[in-house]
Amino acid sequence: MSVLDSAFGLADAWPVAESSIAVIHAGGTEFHGDEHRRQRIASVSKPLAAWAFLIAVEEGSISLSDAVGQTGCTVEHLLAHAGGYGFDGVKPLGRPGTKRIYSNTGFEMLAEHVEHSTGIAFVEYIDDAVFAPLGMHNTALEGSCAKDVHSTASDLVLFLEELRSPTLIASDTHMRAISPAFPELAGVVPGIGSFDPCPWGLGVEIRGHKTPHWTGTRNSSSTFGHFGGIGTFMWVDPVADVACIMIAEREFDEWGMDHWPTFNDAILSCLGRSR
Repeated sequence: MSVLDSAFGLADAWPVAESSIAVIHAGGTEFHGDEHRRQRIASVSKPLAAWAFLIAVEEGSISLSDAVGQTGCTVEHLLAHAGGYGFDGVKPLGRPGTKRIYSNTGFEMLAEHVEHSTGIAFVEYIDDAVFAPLGMHNTALEGSCAKDVHSTASDLVLFLEELRSPTLIASDTHMRAISPAFPELAGVVPGIGSFDPCPWGLGVEIRGHKTPHWTGTRNSSSTFGHFGGIGTFMWVDPVADVACIMIAEREFDEWGMDHWPTFNDAILSCLGRSR
């Protein structure tokens, strides 16, 4: 019998063939579904890539202030989706630091920047810097760092623990990553809506006061994480001291907003947490 049984019961009724879930809370880590099932995690790849970029910053290979892309655009701009680049394509849609424009291109540019600066292919760099040290042996980058990491719930729990209490980056860097960067910017969360402001950290979305949102109404404003269009999400709520990962394979826009916020609220309700 688990304190999360009622929340996991909601997951059993989801319109997906299979899902793998893990919840970290004060009582430990609980899994639901096959924790070793491996799949592409889509844009949940971005926080993993961001950690590798931040490690490259800490080791001195790159800097957050490095110029990358159009005039005025830096590593920090690209990490925070503030570089002026669109979802795909290398032609800028705006000037850096003027609007939050969600971009796969920006992350791919950052991977190229790390490769150029270190002489190491990014597929190797992220494995050496993030996956191997955390023991994520069933995780690998198999394409674009913005969307093509393949992993399992059991491996992603190891990264969730890193997001909660970092071992690969310094605490100051961690706090900078999970705090709003260019906090005044308005922007769009794909598939959800426009927000002003639209807070984002360095590689992770910050919930702030966005309504509606894919996390729950019980999640605190400091909740950070990411979701993927294929049907995946991860979040950490530092106030509730709860974290969750879910991976499935059905497009977000077919079921995400109908089921995810209710499920996330149920997780926090089961654990006696509120905003």
